[in-house]
Amino acid sequence: MIERPHWQDRLQQAWRKAPVAWLAGVRRVGKTVLAQSIGDAEFLNCDLPSSEERLRDPEEFFRSVKKEVVVLDEVHQLPDPSRLLKIAADAFPKLKVLATGSSTLQATKKFRDSLTGRKREVVLTPVLAEELPAFGITDLRDRLLRGGLPPALLAETLEPEFYGEWFDSYFARDVQELFGVGKRANFLNLLELVLRQSGGLMEVTSMAKHCGATRPTVMNWLDVFQITQVARLLRPYSEGGRRELVAQPKVYGFDTGFVCYARGWNEVRPEDCGQLWEHLVLDTLLSLPISKIHFWRDKQQREVDFVVPRGRGVVDAIECKWSTHSFETRGLKAFRDNYPKGRNYLVSPQASKSFVRKLDGLSVKFIASESLRKEFSRSNPKAITQL
Repeated sequence: MIERPHWQDRLQQAWRKAPVAWLAGVRRVGKTVLAQSIGDAEFLNCDLPSSEERLRDPEEFFRSVKKEVVVLDEVHQLPDPSRLLKIAADAFPKLKVLATGSSTLQATKKFRDSLTGRKREVVLTPVLAEELPAFGITDLRDRLLRGGLPPALLAETLEPEFYGEWFDSYFARDVQELFGVGKRANFLNLLELVLRQSGGLMEVTSMAKHCGATRPTVMNWLDVFQITQVARLLRPYSEGGRRELVAQPKVYGFDTGFVCYARGWNEVRPEDCGQLWEHLVLDTLLSLPISKIHFWRDKQQREVDFVVPRGRGVVDAIECKWSTHSFETRGLKAFRDNYPKGRNYLVSPQASKSFVRKLDGLSVKFIASESLRKEFSRSNPKAITQL
């Protein structure tokens, strides 16, 4: 079993805040394997009728547990999962509960209680760049092309069938079953469009035209994408500047392998690597308990890839480059003219060792994605999001 210490630590952080840790993430991202890696745990697969029978009387079940942790895998398959988790949190507060599912708790109609204050959410991302050695991946471009879902990443060869089958399973189990969405073809057409346009500005009217749905329907489906973790919308950062982009968000697909699949790529060319690397840096940020991640752009199309507010006018700027030699300060300098307080980072796979360089009057730290995670972990140790 591949050890994933960052994610095990994230779960421990969650339990220090609340008795229930909710492990969310897309289908096949590795939630079950991560849950099984926890020692001294009572593991229940809630897809099985035998597990449902054991949980019929929650008090009796939790009273019988002798282990430190109870894992409820695919908990949303149970008839009344929120009641079960509420009983665990209220009546057995010393017990650590890990609940997993492809959608967040509030996504399904089965959850009648939001469990406010009783739980913390950890969203498992596809395999991070820093985790590749543990998975035996030596060429970062393999991660860009295949993506970070372990079955696809660890396959001997690129298997396009995996991605098509994943779409079928996602719609049947995570969408139709939980949200009752009809029009399967239109819905999946929109998802493939989002993946093809991943990393770009979102044009809802254009999307509606291309997938054959109304604008309100597209907005509703985009909400479903976000709830089920298959798309991430980043809002532009603005404190009221007249020349800044203030409303139009960017949309990112959840995994580079599916981005490549939707675009029909069976290899990654050098010119493809930059934008795909940007997705991996976003995964690193999403793996941290950061409450807000934005991008910045002005009307002259000067842009900063990601910005992270830290309060009281302090905002960190993060640029992503496949090659450190291709970095230009145009966007960063324009951003700092408006927002002078904060740290500047250039994240690149070529920056194996961190170093600081002075460029156009700006101090920029060149850094690898693993080092970026450590920087933000140190600066934001208590920012676990409460649901």
